[in-house]
Amino acid sequence: MSHQYIDRGSREVREETFFGHEGIRFIYSRLRENAPLMFRLTTSARMSRLLAFVNFHDLLNEKLNGRRAFLKTAGIDPAECLDDACRLDSPRKVFERKIRYWDCRPLPRDPAVVVSPCDARMLIGSFDSASGFFLKDKFFVFEELLGWNKKTWLKTLAGGDFAVFRLTPDRYHYNHTPVAGRVVDFYTIPGRYHACHPEAVVSLVTPYDKNKRVVTIIDTDVPGGTGAGLVAMVEVVALMIGEIVQCYSERRYDDPVPVGPGLFVRKGCPKSLFRPGSSTVVLIFPRSRVRFADDLVWNMRLPGVKSVFSEGFSLPLVETDVKVRELIGTAHPVLQGDSA
Repeated sequence: MSHQYIDRGSREVREETFFGHEGIRFIYSRLRENAPLMFRLTTSARMSRLLAFVNFHDLLNEKLNGRRAFLKTAGIDPAECLDDACRLDSPRKVFERKIRYWDCRPLPRDPAVVVSPCDARMLIGSFDSASGFFLKDKFFVFEELLGWNKKTWLKTLAGGDFAVFRLTPDRYHYNHTPVAGRVVDFYTIPGRYHACHPEAVVSLVTPYDKNKRVVTIIDTDVPGGTGAGLVAMVEVVALMIGEIVQCYSERRYDDPVPVGPGLFVRKGCPKSLFRPGSSTVVLIFPRSRVRFADDLVWNMRLPGVKSVFSEGFSLPLVETDVKVRELIGTAHPVLQGDSA
């Protein structure tokens, strides 16, 4: 079916062109239904790495796809790229490209602003049944996404709000820090390598908590922090994503360091790299600690827009295309007398 989204800058409704659409449909319909063992093998780590090699190996893809054609089809602006466009001579290099984010993705100055962690298509939701965008268990089971044994984080973030960021294969694939604060926990949860394609998400139901994922818990209620409480940043692998490289850099991409407890992260800095393909980032905030931008809320309910998510979940769920380091919400600090 058709899948449309809202371009945030122009407010236009646009049609998404899916990469590998027929292959995804085959895997998540015929293969899943008729050959469950083969389906499990296809979504395993070994097969994901093999598919990545076949699809992104430099020499093979140079012959099959052609660099210039892909750049044009994907709508990638060579002027944003840190390296000269002539050096992006394979799809993998295109996916792992660095950009001049300090020029083309300016960071809002307000310290209370929460920003997008990536160039992606975004949806928001809440675990609070009193919220206007209550989406409990539509995209993931909260406890399973963070890990059933993480009692402290589950208690702190219960009833909170979340944002899902879906990266498409043509996107800039570095993730940046959405908030400022100190890392208090960092861990990996093993899992499968399901696709994050909308039809796969709807078909599988809650795939993000079934995939391998890396969780970073950031305390933003510290000096110099954003003031949004404990924020969970969950980076989810996908089909053909063999690795998430943690490479936090405070100055551009220079001198990257691993992410771990005790590290203070500044907002808007490169944090990690999906290598290669498309994937998903999920942010989870404590209840009432962030107010999402009005246009993102309005866009989700915009009538007349065709969305795979709306059709699959029988709810109006329209994505907004957002840029990394762009405002998505504002933190609400805990004041005396607040119940949050």
